[in-house]
Amino acid sequence: QAAQQFGTDIAVQRDDMDTWGRRIVVFDMDSTLIQGEVIDELAKLAGVEEQVKAITAAAMRGEIDFAQSLRQRCALLKGHNAAELFTQVKQGIRFTPGARVLTQTLKQLGFKMAVISGGFVDVARYVRAELGLDYAFANELATDQDGNFTGETTGPLVTPERKRTLLGMIAEVEGCDVEQVVAVGDGANDIPMLTTSGLGVA
Repeated sequence: QAAQQFGTDIAVQRDDMDTWGRRIVVFDMDSTLIQGEVIDELAKLAGVEEQVKAITAAAMRGEIDFAQSLRQRCALLKGHNAAELFTQVKQGIRFTPGARVLTQTLKQLGFKMAVISGGFVDVARYVRAELGLDYAFANELATDQDGNFTGETTGPLVTPERKRTLLGMIAEVEGCDVEQVVAVGDGANDIPMLTTSGLGVA
């Protein structure tokens, strides 16, 4: 009743040292901190929206895994200029209502914050800067000498398992236990991160 009356979500937690000892909040990016999916926006600009949607649908049906679907979608961007597309995507980013207030409040309370995304690092770094986060991890799209996408990624893919690993790494760097981490995400690829943290918010 109170949630309906005030138009908000209410989560009840045990009043103990674990609750008060939390020090890090880790966020997913697409459809969590920002509205929409970056790969979809890149696909629209590159004129391959329908092909990307078909691959995404196949992944949701379980026909291909996350890494395979990401590689296939990235391949469709080959030949397009990275700076031009990412500039347009960043100009169109809409932050989720309340994201700025939430991150500002957490920073004032002394929390360290990170964005760990299966999306792309160019946008993740932009989100980190805009919201005052401390860490940003995401996939990096490879480019050729002319600054055009090669259709491949470079470095380790941020898979669901890597999200969990990065969460643990941040906790270690900050000198705290994973039980002191709050993880926030919206998709199946966030489940390992959500279940590893002390508190998962979906």
